[in-house]
Amino acid sequence: MLRKLVLLVTLVLMVVGFGIVAAQDSEPLVIGLLVDQSGPLTLYGFELEYGFKLGLLQAAGVNPADYGNDMDAALAAVTIAGRPVEVLVRDNASNPDNAASQARELIEQGGAEILVGAPSSGVMTGVQQVALDSDVILFAAPAASPAITGANFNVNTFRICRNTFQDFLAFAPYATKELGANFVILAVDNDFGRASAAAAGVLASAGISFVSEPIYAPLETTDFTPYLQQVLDSGADAVLPIWAGDGSITLFQQIAELGVQDKMAVVAAFNSNDVVKAADPSTIGNISWIVYHYSFPQNDINQFLVDGYKAVYNDVPDLFSECSFATAQALVAAVTATNGDTLPESMIPVLEGMTFEGPKGTYAIRPSDHQALVPMYIARLANLDDPDQKFFDLLAEVPANQIVPPILLAAEVAAERTPLDEAFNAMIAEMGK
Repeated sequence: MLRKLVLLVTLVLMVVGFGIVAAQDSEPLVIGLLVDQSGPLTLYGFELEYGFKLGLLQAAGVNPADYGNDMDAALAAVTIAGRPVEVLVRDNASNPDNAASQARELIEQGGAEILVGAPSSGVMTGVQQVALDSDVILFAAPAASPAITGANFNVNTFRICRNTFQDFLAFAPYATKELGANFVILAVDNDFGRASAAAAGVLASAGISFVSEPIYAPLETTDFTPYLQQVLDSGADAVLPIWAGDGSITLFQQIAELGVQDKMAVVAAFNSNDVVKAADPSTIGNISWIVYHYSFPQNDINQFLVDGYKAVYNDVPDLFSECSFATAQALVAAVTATNGDTLPESMIPVLEGMTFEGPKGTYAIRPSDHQALVPMYIARLANLDDPDQKFFDLLAEVPANQIVPPILLAAEVAAERTPLDEAFNAMIAEMGK
């Protein structure tokens, strides 16, 4: 009798199981998109949302023009492996507790099978754990702290966006003697700022040294005077500001007001267009690195992004529109390859080592730490008032295989995972030939 009961239960579970698999063929694929629409990184939150949605369209072969440039209507036409797609957007205002709660709600109540986001690196730590605990895939975008694919690594997290090691590695050859050899760092006091300040150590390869420990200021700072005075008193040849979001405008305005650039070089990454437009005219002619500018890549995929952004959002793609677009491409490619199965055990083998063509060219996901290798750009600020927001002259595109970030996994994790990179490394080496 017991054996019959066990057999009956097994048959029921098999039927139920097959029912679930079959239902997935037509059931919506819910994606939870974690953004900032009301906090200090609002600028990047909208870049994330707009770029990601356009990336879904491109990867699914949907042209927004066919739907009157109505994004909601166009998204309703997106299917991945036969599954219609639903994107649930949540504003966490770059608050880690809010983001973790929203991530759980998206999974448990909203039915989200994949999470994407967020602008804040500090937010991502908690969300990474939620994704792991809930056994869903998380695409970290555009948060740039190296810790996300380093100290905080877990197998459920992938990042198609760059991390700040790639920023500094791209710029190192251009950190010439004209800038001076002695730098000081002024950074935002959060995970992004501290991890990025540590990553700046790679500038030593260009002969750069740092005159002091980094100077940190809180994210909510509105008066940078005491921190900038420390910069001026440091005796450095150049200051490297590491900041993100709307506060960047205030920081660089006060750098100009205090005449910091008259006493030392100001070596800062070029930011989103709204931040650039607010810069002091004295910065025209500056040379630095930039993650992306819509006018640089010349390929059909970037043209789709540019045309779609203009048509749907009446603007041009911005700093992080590109990597969120590419994140959507990777997501669609992976779920298509698994025939609609979003379980990590199915998606992870597909994503590890994946290469694809995106807005900046070739993207390659390193198997060991799930960090994508991507091209970067060196540019000169040419103007602050171009009506089409073409503010830069492109000096160089730095290929992905020339700016390979170090693997920052814990020793015991690295010992287990870095052998996965053997074939990948050979492929990357061939890309440079």
